[in-house]
Amino acid sequence: MQRKAKFSIGDVVHHRLFSYRGIIFDVDIEFSESDNWYKKNATTRPEKDQPWYRVMVDGESYETYAAEINLESDINGDPIQHPAIRKIFNETDSGYKLRHRLN
Repeated sequence: MQRKAKFSIGDVVHHRLFSYRGIIFDVDIEFSESDNWYKKNATTRPEKDQPWYRVMVDGESYETYAAEINLESDINGDPIQHPAIRKIFNETDSGYKLRHRLN
């Protein structure tokens, strides 16, 4: 069965466990990092067979890779502050739109 991602590129999300906000800039239909990365970084051990998202973290200069189960839509409404955001997105009244198509 093909799984459908709940979130899309440009969506602003909130991490349920670590309480950070961010903007999604890439979506994997299932986990695509190495087993070593998973052992080192996925401390809550979310299932690998769900969508995973690359997220620019608000107020920081780094990105994270988060499982869908740990994310929810952000209702804050404040703009995301990240040094790379303007390289990828245009901010509009209706949200964030890609500047150009990613590979």
